[in-house]
Amino acid sequence: MTGFSTLLYKELLRFWKVAFQTILAPIVTAMLYLLIFSHVLEERVQVYPGISYTTFLVPGLVMMSMLQNAFANSSSSLIQSKITGNIVFVLVAPLSYLEFFSAYLMAAVIRGVVVGIGVGVATVWFTDLPLMHPLWLLALTILSTGILAALGIIAGMWADKFDQLAAFQNFLIMPLTFLSGVFYSIHSLPPFWQATSHWNPVFYMIDGFRWGFFGHADVAPGLSLLVVAACFVAISGFTLLLLKRGYKLRH
Repeated sequence: MTGFSTLLYKELLRFWKVAFQTILAPIVTAMLYLLIFSHVLEERVQVYPGISYTTFLVPGLVMMSMLQNAFANSSSSLIQSKITGNIVFVLVAPLSYLEFFSAYLMAAVIRGVVVGIGVGVATVWFTDLPLMHPLWLLALTILSTGILAALGIIAGMWADKFDQLAAFQNFLIMPLTFLSGVFYSIHSLPPFWQATSHWNPVFYMIDGFRWGFFGHADVAPGLSLLVVAACFVAISGFTLLLLKRGYKLRH
């Protein structure tokens, strides 16, 4: 596993060396969302009994930040390596496709978790956030960021230029995260859009993660964990299949 640990170390250094851009900037962005939405809606919206809107908003922002950064880490690393040509040094190394996948996935998960912790710590100044089920939160965090990290690997393999990668993020990742209940409960939506939201896997990530803090959720937490785990297995399996075949990397 020397190759795996070396590639993982390289991927960790890649985002840590520019932490101002990869860690601090997403935290600031999440804080801006919190300040704006809490200021506008704090006195007008209450989703769960005894829980302020600002407190309701925090878990969603934490998970959204983790998901977006997990995707950005693996996808940007691969597209940069492909465009600059240094991906060849990874491909000629004696690395199995499982080691390749694991290193990129773990580095993206770590970046997502670091950003999520940063957002969570920064929100201490705004609200007292309860923590009812920490092990549940850990499981949802790893599975959810793992899904977006694997999607990032797929996007990085598929894209040949940054425009294509931006399209993948703008037309798939952003809509899925913003329309997943980060800023609202789906019970506030009309019946049609409530039903539509149940087809969005990111909704289950957000809702299950929020349940770990409050013990309140829009759907059964067990269902959220089941959907997220199934998506992780399916997307990881598909990514491994593409890597094994060398899709747009070796061929």
